[in-house]
Order: sequence, then structure tokens, then C-alpha cells
Amino acid sequence: MKGRLVVVGNGSVSSVRENSQESAAQHAYRYLRAGIMSGELPVNSMLSESDLAHRVGASRTPVRAALLRLQDEGWITVYPRRGALVRDMGAQEAADISGARLVLEVSGVRGLGPQGRSAFAVEFAGILAEQEEAANRGDTSAFVDLDVRLHRGFVEGARNALLVDLYDRIRDRQSLMVARSLAVSDRIGAIISEHRELVGLVAEGDVAGFEHLLSVHIRRTHEGVVREAGNADTRV
Repeated sequence: MKGRLVVVGNGSVSSVRENSQESAAQHAYRYLRAGIMSGELPVNSMLSESDLAHRVGASRTPVRAALLRLQDEGWITVYPRRGALVRDMGAQEAADISGARLVLEVSGVRGLGPQGRSAFAVEFAGILAEQEEAANRGDTSAFVDLDVRLHRGFVEGARNALLVDLYDRIRDRQSLMVARSLAVSDRIGAIISEHRELVGLVAEGDVAGFEHLLSVHIRRTHEGVVREAGNADTRV
């Protein structure tokens, strides 16, 4: 059960239960993550802890916890007593993540048998419908989460815990890349269409076709981010 928050005499938000602070930290995390995804908190901007606390409507303690979590996931870099920098991504890092994803997702699909493919097609038809709804209402955060959920499903196909663990290590950076890509391109409709094709190829057991389309899909989706990161690298 979520804790109830109250405003105390100095105007800060305090918890009335021990788990209220956790709830406030989760709210701050979601608010800040959505702000980074939407571009409201732009790349290379320095975030003030006190300013964020005011915007979120919480004390600095849950905001600090949210910032540390975002740093662990690769969204920001925290500088003690200075604030937090919304981090950019280098071209090599972006290329490495794309290459790792291709290997892991194709390996997962290759391990699917006929029954697994049928179950996959049914499950992911629902995810695709949710993603289209998120796009229609302009919910970037939900769209990105569903994107990662779908691609993780490809990896899960092989029922290999090690492959899934390897994927989860780059999942947050994938979320960051997708969010960045949506900010610099108008590919939401194309992404959904390509997702449908990818799921169809999995259902058919066409691993070669899946690998080819996935390679194209990743390159098209992230080429703007890789290009911008490369330009930034040359300016350094």
C-alpha cells in the first residue's frame, strides 16, 4: 500500500509512514525519467536537486534517491554539491549496444520452437496494440517501456537465463537510446510497423528474415542518435 504524503510546517513534503518515502522516491524517479525521455530535461543540462524537488513536489531526500537510481541506469551523472548532468551517449557506445542487441535477440528467436512461436505471436499482439495506443496519446515513456519489453521478449525465446541476464545489463541504455531516437526522428509509426513485421517473421519461423529486418530496424531507428553522437565526439 502506498503511503500518504503530507506537507509539514516548513513547506517540505514528509512521510507519515516509513514506506511513504519509497513512494515519493518512485514518483520522483518516474517524473524525472519521463522528463528526460520527452526532452523537457534536455541532454547536457545540469539539474538542480532543490529545483527538482520543487517541481516534483517532494523533499530533496526522495529526489536524491531518484537521481541515484537514474545514474545507475545511465541516464544522468551526479556531481556531489553541484547537481546532476543529463548525459549524452557516444557514437561507439551506441554502436556497441546496437550490435549486442542484434546478437542477443537473434539468438533468442533462433531457440524458439513451433509452440513457442505461436505463444509468442499471441502475447506480443497485445504488446503491439498497447504500444500503438501509447503512441496515439503521446506517452513517450510508455512507448519506450513497451519497446524494450517487446525486444526483451525476442531474447527470452531461447529460455536461456544467461542471454536474458546479458540483455538486462544493457536494457536501460537501450531505453535511453530509444528515447533519444524519438526526440530526433519521426519514426514512431515506422517502428510500430516494423515491430509487426518482426513478430510475423518470428511466428513463421523465418530466422534469416527476422535477422535481416531487425538489423535494418535497429539501424534506421538509431541512426540519428549515432550520427549526433559521432558529431559530438568530433567536437570534443
